[in-house]
Amino acid sequence: MTDSRDVDESTENRDVDAAIGTTLRNLRESQALNARQLAELSGVSAAMISRIENAQVSPSIATMTALTRALHVPLVTLFRNTSAELADYTLTRRGEGVVSTRLHGEHIHHFINLASHRRRDLMFESHLITIRKQDAPPPHYVAHGVLFLHVLSGSAHYQYGTQVMTLNEGDSLSIDAELSHGINELLSDEFIFLSVQAECRQ
Repeated sequence: MTDSRDVDESTENRDVDAAIGTTLRNLRESQALNARQLAELSGVSAAMISRIENAQVSPSIATMTALTRALHVPLVTLFRNTSAELADYTLTRRGEGVVSTRLHGEHIHHFINLASHRRRDLMFESHLITIRKQDAPPPHYVAHGVLFLHVLSGSAHYQYGTQVMTLNEGDSLSIDAELSHGINELLSDEFIFLSVQAECRQ
């Protein structure tokens, strides 16, 4: 007598193998490689690559690691289509979001958390930030990943490394967050901007 749990697990394993195979084929084709070329780059035989892509075998971690290294992608990329039923999304309506206050010495400003996603391979955050003129200077930051800013209203001098830029309403700025960055001086009584940061997680 067959246990229904064994049948469910077998079906789930086949689905995972199929998802990995489809992802591998898409990655290979996106880099204009045929199976023989990928085999030469990875050390995995072309026959094995074909079997993986057609979900005829469950590849070992060593095999998948060799393939992803040859394709210059993280190992977790092969699993990106295996958990579609567990994906999260965030819908924030106008006027909604988690309101927070940032204290930095004597400086104070407010921001609204619009979205936050933390996966094994990626961290993503989006904030709506409001800064008003005050005696204490705004903070500067050093972080990881990439930061995107879009000014909704007001103007300010913004420093990135040794560069100082004037940001006005409608301007956008994209930077590597590893260099020191932040607002040097407000040129208007109020400065409102959208901040989006993305960072790979090891």
